[in-house]
Amino acid sequence: MHSHRDKTPIRMPVYDVNDRPFMVIWETTNACDLACRHCRAEAIADVVPGTLTTEEGKRLLDQIEQFGKPRPIVILTGGDPFKREDIFDLVAYGTEIGLPMATSPSGTPLLNHDNLHRLKESGAKAISLSIDGSTPELHDNFRRVDGSFRMTVDGWRAAHEAGLKIQLNTTVTRYNLTDLPNIFRLVQDMGVMTWSVFFLVPTGRGKMEDEVTPEEFEDVMNWLYDAGKLLSAKTTEGHHYKRIVLQRALLDKLGVDPVPVMGLGETYQRLKNHFEQVADFSNERYVEEDRMRRSPMHINAGNGFVFISRHGDVFPSGFMPVPAGNVKERSLVEIYQESPLFQDLRSPDKYEGKCGQCEFRYVCGGSRSRAYAVTGSSLGEEPFCTYEPGSFPYIGQLEAYLQTPEEAL
Repeated sequence: MHSHRDKTPIRMPVYDVNDRPFMVIWETTNACDLACRHCRAEAIADVVPGTLTTEEGKRLLDQIEQFGKPRPIVILTGGDPFKREDIFDLVAYGTEIGLPMATSPSGTPLLNHDNLHRLKESGAKAISLSIDGSTPELHDNFRRVDGSFRMTVDGWRAAHEAGLKIQLNTTVTRYNLTDLPNIFRLVQDMGVMTWSVFFLVPTGRGKMEDEVTPEEFEDVMNWLYDAGKLLSAKTTEGHHYKRIVLQRALLDKLGVDPVPVMGLGETYQRLKNHFEQVADFSNERYVEEDRMRRSPMHINAGNGFVFISRHGDVFPSGFMPVPAGNVKERSLVEIYQESPLFQDLRSPDKYEGKCGQCEFRYVCGGSRSRAYAVTGSSLGEEPFCTYEPGSFPYIGQLEAYLQTPEEAL
């Protein structure tokens, strides 16, 4: 890794994301026994015809391997990947050819001791689970299946026992906004590798009326910066969190109150006060000054990240239903590297509206998926970002971090 990057608070892949993605998500099936309010896949009970077969899936894994070293992280998702009888064979095959394999199962009876141990024995390194409320009532209402909370927590414990690393995902909606500090404490108590806070994209079953407001986005992300001093936290489809990490880290260094500078509102204060009451501050890993020096990995739709549907269609993300090709017809390597859509998404200077003018565009870029869902343009303005380009009063002290990736080398 380059020494310049070592000193920056921006986490970047150590290779050119024009050549290879950091992460590949494969939707192995849309079959799932849940009926979640926000489901991107609009999951159903059974595997549908046209889903990639075992052999086609292995060919896809071969294509991913052809990106070369360092290998992309491969996450087998769904629906519920445990609904595929060959899921363990696929994990074992990916592991055998050198790919770091992970899965994203659902909180159902399939999330059990035997399946999790088989997953580990097949070579999986990690799983991601979802908790969207700190109580069974809150979580199960969101997931629309009674008992999902208990099955997820039991699976969480079983995954720990099996030796799997765990990422815990939480989707922020108006239904659980005030419950986030309680979820944080649950995550602290249960133990995870990373807590990923997902910001809804209105696609599939996700609806605009489920969203929190742009101002609440900003408040939640600023609170997450505070919470991130206690455990590893990141955002999904909340790309402006990377801007906030830079801003807040500098304000911490300068000893400046972030509330007036960042324009934080009542939601931030409410979350912060609640968090201070319920979080465990005795954790030895808590380091006020040093914990939050680096932002989450800078990847975005089509920019270090690629999604393959159950039919083999290649999308910039699972939340941007714009196909760039199909792995049955063309190599994933070619599609990722050469697709005009993907090339445009890796060109922040082409972004429209204030995103294209923003000084943080190379480290943030906004959610391209949400821009597409709301504006109809994959290069459109991020509709849930309140930041006005040029308004941060200490921007001069961040300029070294706001260069293009090429300039930063």
